[in-house]
Amino acid sequence: MDTPRRLVGIDYDAFAKEIFALRKETEASLSKRDYKHLRKIIWINRAFTLFGYATAWIIPNPISAFCISQGIFGRWLIMHHVGHGGYDKVPGTPKRYTSPHFAMGWWRLLHWLDWIYPPAWNHEHNVLHHYNTSEHKDPDLVEDLAVFVRESNFPMWIRYVLVFLAGITWKFTYYAPNTLRALEDCDTSQATPSLIRAGWNNVFDLRVARVRQLWLRCYIPCVLLSYVIVPLLFLPLGKWAVACVLINRLAAEFLTNFHAYMVIGPNHAGEDLYRFDYHFENKGEYAVNQVISSCNFHCGTETIDYMHIWLNYQIEHHLYPRLPMLKYREIQPVVKEICERHNVPYIQESVWIRFKRMVDIMVGKGSMYWLREETAAAGKESVPAQEEHAT
Repeated sequence: MDTPRRLVGIDYDAFAKEIFALRKETEASLSKRDYKHLRKIIWINRAFTLFGYATAWIIPNPISAFCISQGIFGRWLIMHHVGHGGYDKVPGTPKRYTSPHFAMGWWRLLHWLDWIYPPAWNHEHNVLHHYNTSEHKDPDLVEDLAVFVRESNFPMWIRYVLVFLAGITWKFTYYAPNTLRALEDCDTSQATPSLIRAGWNNVFDLRVARVRQLWLRCYIPCVLLSYVIVPLLFLPLGKWAVACVLINRLAAEFLTNFHAYMVIGPNHAGEDLYRFDYHFENKGEYAVNQVISSCNFHCGTETIDYMHIWLNYQIEHHLYPRLPMLKYREIQPVVKEICERHNVPYIQESVWIRFKRMVDIMVGKGSMYWLREETAAAGKESVPAQEEHAT
């Protein structure tokens, strides 16, 4: 559906005024309680990891694999919110849990030694994605990234198989190389219909310095730690124990990939969400566009929020990317009420429904709405600073 640049019936400036007033009010309420909550989540992650490995050596089993998987996913949770600067201004937060230091340098070994190189993640996600959400320069726009599947002549069942395979491998097949491309200022928004060419250019062509860095900074460290060093630590318990740990760790890898795929991918994909062929010009467009290109999942309890790594508050997060986790739960009802009062579409459904909507986009069963550069934007506000809204 093609529509003009702005949605009809919305006072963009009035909406932005309330939204940014709420941000100011919320930032003024930051307290040590927010840091204590972060510490609790960190210890929950550690407990999952400890229990997972403490039982992984006995026999290959789904419980150990799930716990290891949740520990991995939980560390991404911390990286996401700390890397955004969500705790930079929280009283009592140690320097190691602030955005300039978390997972940087040697801290990466303890904080987040995953497939993704932390500085590359910070640039690709915190800057490019957040500052260009659902625009041409958004490196994570699902509809464009799935062009190979959407435009293929494959039967529908093969398309679903490809979506599933992407889901269980996407951190190392997509995210690791894509974030490094973004860090080198490559045009990550250019999707290709040739999967073979994309794989060669981004992963296997060792003549390219970026591909060599992918192996040195991402693949080799993660494989050595997760699939060599950690299993060998159980060698005193016998070769069977090593094999069991390795099998459970492999199962956890595929599980944590798919868990992340389900929670992260649908945030900005669905026939009821918008994409744009222009960049916002003022605070009003920024605020409205962040809401209408994002969706929330069910939320409100510690367990639900933890299993969604607080990305079930995606609308609030895109409006206020620098808030700590706990604040999103507190302000969500307020943001929803402001949106409803200003007639700004506020989408919230279960993650299962949103996942289906994302898959429909990926296999070509549906397409997103467009807001196009067809009418001049009202208002003459200056463009918001990139640092203010993107990091």
